[in-house]
Amino acid sequence: MAQTCNARCAFCVEELRPSSRGRLLTAQKTIEADDDRYFATDGLCTHEKIHLADGLVMGTIIECPKHNGRFDYTTGKAKGAPVCVDLKTYPTRVEAGEVFIQPG
Repeated sequence: MAQTCNARCAFCVEELRPSSRGRLLTAQKTIEADDDRYFATDGLCTHEKIHLADGLVMGTIIECPKHNGRFDYTTGKAKGAPVCVDLKTYPTRVEAGEVFIQPG
């Protein structure tokens, strides 16, 4: 599939069905789905570079599994100690059933 705007295909929307909420985690990115909205952030905690793959999600907050630092995955904002540096976020778009992440 041709990709425009130098976007990178992250995953197919159907990977998150049948639930309306899901998550795809890689070493580089975390993609959260909430209904039909998709949010992409860096996949490592800014405190000690721990993968957020096993992090607990509560509403729009993802918690680091090691020291319980919290981030709002919709904005990347650090929300709880010990983290004080925000996660980098990436714009997403859905096209033909695939979610694309704009590189940054």
